Amino acid sequence: MSDPYETFHLPESEISRAAFRFAAEIESPAVFHHSVRSYLFGRELGRARGLEVDDELLFLGCVLHDVGLSEAGDGDQRFEVDGADLAASLLREHGVPEERVEVVWDAIALHTSPGIASRKRPEIALAHAGTGADVLGLHADQLPGDLVERAFAVFPRLDLGRVITDEIVRQAVANPAKAPFASFPAVLLADRGLAPEQPSWDQLVSAVPWRD
Repeated sequence: MSDPYETFHLPESEISRAAFRFAAEIESPAVFHHSVRSYLFGRELGRARGLEVDDELLFLGCVLHDVGLSEAGDGDQRFEVDGADLAASLLREHGVPEERVEVVWDAIALHTSPGIASRKRPEIALAHAGTGADVLGLHADQLPGDLVERAFAVFPRLDLGRVITDEIVRQAVANPAKAPFASFPAVLLADRGLAPEQPSWDQLVSAVPWRD
């Protein structure tokens, strides 16, 4: 692999390099590559929209956004929250100020929450936009073709769509607490026909003990 810091001018602060190494060590190659491409695409979308962005925070939010899918990040919460907690622990260990930790936590926890992440500060909104661009091709018309080609050459997709879906589903099947009602993991379980039997929304509302 060519030096990505030279090829793509990645942030070179101590914590940025530590986060890059951390994600590379604990994630599957497909998910790690996706995480870096999400930053590259999110950064470019920010430029296209004329946004003022803290580049280090955007990088941290993107490169760490799926650490909850790793064995190290596999806890009892939905993967987005487990990942946000693990990332926050890493940042605190490196002395990152709490107000910056909170931005990264939000970027990771909200990256699968359309309509919410996009209303937050640019680093959070662009982490969401970058991940959507990489997984689903959203906003592809705003990305320069040469950037996309170089990103895929240095960080190949490696069947990302299947790999990342399988990882989310595997965790949720093993621990249903990771797929709470109406969450993104729960939607994927339902798509695969693996969702546990649970009450519908109408049934939940009908069972409320209060009188309307």
